[in-house]
Amino acid sequence: MKKSSLVVAAFLLLLTMSSALRSETREQWIELGARVHGAFGAFIPVGIRIGLDAREKLKADPRGLVVTFYSGEQPPCPCVADGVMIATQAGPGQGTLRIAAEKAPPGAMSVIIIQIRKTGEGRKKRLYYNTLPSIRAVTSQS
Repeated sequence: MKKSSLVVAAFLLLLTMSSALRSETREQWIELGARVHGAFGAFIPVGIRIGLDAREKLKADPRGLVVTFYSGEQPPCPCVADGVMIATQAGPGQGTLRIAAEKAPPGAMSVIIIQIRKTGEGRKKRLYYNTLPSIRAVTSQS
């Protein structure tokens, strides 16, 4: 297994097992993801994990973050954005979730920049197409 596959697997395992980082149950995340996205696919939990991680690392209040999402050239890019939106409580109606017109760099499924609204301090996460099989394998087992 490649290093990137191991990282993705560990990342997704934390999402499904870590209750200390969130108050919602696994079932509540799934229900919310399905309502927001239309179905709960393999990439919603990836976005939720990215959003929760940013909130924790930045010590941000809910709705205190601004998200800029750069989508790749192929699907399933926007699925991740819905998960980030759920976890950060950022949204287009508040002006705190922006889907950039520019695309992510070649090979990148998405680039997500999450910043504290008031200070601009932030984190950047890149997801690459070569990790898709690992993500699908791990999330299908959850």
